[in-house]
Amino acid sequence: MVTALEGNKMAKSGRAGAALATAAIGSFVAGTIATLGVTFLAPLIATHAVKLGPPEYFLLMVLAFCTVSAVLGQSTLRGLTALGIGLAMGLVGIDQITGQARYTGGVPELMDGLEVVLIAVGLFAVAEALYAVLYQGKEVETQNKMSKVHMTRDEWKRSWPAWLRATFIGFPFGTIPAGGSEIPTFLSYATEKKLSKHPEEFGTRGAIEGVAGPEAANNAAITATLIPLLTLGIPTSNTTAILLGAFQNYGINPGPQLFDSNAGLVWALIASLYIGNVMLLILNLPLVGLWVKLLKIPKPPLYAGILIFATVGVYGMRQSAFDLVLLYAIGLLGVLMRRFSFPTAPVVVGMILGPLAEAQMRNALSIGEGHWGVFVQRPGSLFLLVVVVVVLVLPRAMAALKRRRAAG
Repeated sequence: MVTALEGNKMAKSGRAGAALATAAIGSFVAGTIATLGVTFLAPLIATHAVKLGPPEYFLLMVLAFCTVSAVLGQSTLRGLTALGIGLAMGLVGIDQITGQARYTGGVPELMDGLEVVLIAVGLFAVAEALYAVLYQGKEVETQNKMSKVHMTRDEWKRSWPAWLRATFIGFPFGTIPAGGSEIPTFLSYATEKKLSKHPEEFGTRGAIEGVAGPEAANNAAITATLIPLLTLGIPTSNTTAILLGAFQNYGINPGPQLFDSNAGLVWALIASLYIGNVMLLILNLPLVGLWVKLLKIPKPPLYAGILIFATVGVYGMRQSAFDLVLLYAIGLLGVLMRRFSFPTAPVVVGMILGPLAEAQMRNALSIGEGHWGVFVQRPGSLFLLVVVVVVLVLPRAMAALKRRRAAG
C-alpha cells in the first residue's frame, strides 16, 4: 500500500521500470542485511525485545499514528481526520477484551468487524476506478507513457541511502511482538519524505525514495520476525504463525533451546532465506520490462477488470452480498476523500493498528491499576512519549520560527 503511493505516480510519469527495479533491489538488500541480523543477533535482540510491555507497544502505535497523519496528506488536519475514520472502522465488531458487540447496528455481518482487505480494496481499487470515470473524463482513454525500464545513476544515488535507512527502521520492529510491517513501512515513508532533497516529487511526479524505503523496511521487518519465533516461540506475523504450526506438526517447539536441540533445522531455514533473496532478485529484475508492459493496457478495460476482480474477490471471502454493498460504499467514500484531498492511507493504518493500540492501552492501564502514569513510569514508554511529543511539536515550532525570522 505504501509503495503504491509513489510507485503509481512514478508509473504515470513513465518511470515504472525504475520503481519496480528499486523495489526488487531494495527488498534484496534489506532482506539480506536482515538475514545477517537474524544469523548473528537473534538471541541478543530477543532478550531485549521481550522486555517491552503494553505501554511501549501502545506508544509505538501512537508514534505511527502521528507520523502517518502528519506526512500523508496536504495537511495534518486532513491526515488526522482520515486516521479518525480508520480508528472508528476498527471499533466495529466484538470487543477484544469484554467480548461485547459494538457499533454493529444489529447487522450480523458486522459482528466479526470490517475486513481490512475489503476496506483496502474499496479505498484503493474501487475508488480509483470510480474516480477516473467520474472526474478524469477523456483522460481515461489515454495510456501511461513508458520510458526506461532501468534505474538511472541519479536514481541509484537516491535509492541506496533509503534502502539502508529503511533496513534499520524495519529490522527492530520485526523482532518485537505486535511489531508487524505496517509501522516501519509508514515510518520509512515519513522519514524519506522529511529527508528527501526532492520533496516536491512526493505525491506528484513520484519520488523513488518513497518506493525504495517502504519496500526495504517491509522486507527487513518480515525477515526479522523469525527472531521471536525461533528464540521465544512467539509468532508475530501470519507467516510465522503458519511456520509455528508446521513446527508443531513435526513435534518441534520453537524457543530458547531450539538452537541446541534442532540446530540443523534452524540453520537450514536461515540458509533458505539467503537463497530466497537471491531468487527474488533473479526473478524480478529480468522481468521488469514485462511487468511495465502492463501499462500498455487501455484504461477502460483495465478499470473494468479491476472492478470485476475486486467484486469477485471480496464476494469470495465470505460469499456475502452485504460485503459487496459495503465494498462500493467504501469505494464512494474513497472517491469523496480523493475529491476533497483527504489521504486514504491513514484510514487503513487506523483500522489495522487501532484495535491493537486499544487493546495495548487497556492492558497498560490494567497494569497501572487505572492510572495513566503507567506511561511515564517505565523508561522505554517515557522515551517513546517524548519522541511522540517531539514529532508533533518540533515541525510546528520550526515553522513558527521561520515565519518569525521572515517577518523580522
